[in-house]
Amino acid sequence: MRPIAGAVCMLTLLLATAARAEPGMPVAVEVNFLLGYVEGAGCAFNRNGTWYDSRAAQTHLRDKYKYLAARGLVNSTEDFIERAATASSLSGQPYEVRCGGNATVTTNRWLRDELARFRAFQ
Repeated sequence: MRPIAGAVCMLTLLLATAARAEPGMPVAVEVNFLLGYVEGAGCAFNRNGTWYDSRAAQTHLRDKYKYLAARGLVNSTEDFIERAATASSLSGQPYEVRCGGNATVTTNRWLRDELARFRAFQ
């Protein structure tokens, strides 16, 4: 009986870990909205001192999101913004965005503002 109980416990832990690996549907919808917003914004994005176009920024953030989500590290859209879209994982330098002639702002603030607008229409 004891080996069976141990096997059931292990299976339960594995299933719980697997279920936790991908964020829930509302998070995925919001993150995908924000990624689309990044790509469609036509803004310039500063990462580690180099400016990138919006498509390159979206690709980079999507890759970081996939990496973090697969490890169960994105449980909310705020987690995505904080862990993937705020600063470089390598240098720690904050990401910045500049749209048209507007002032440069952090991507953290920029994405949080857009998330608030998105949620207001939901």
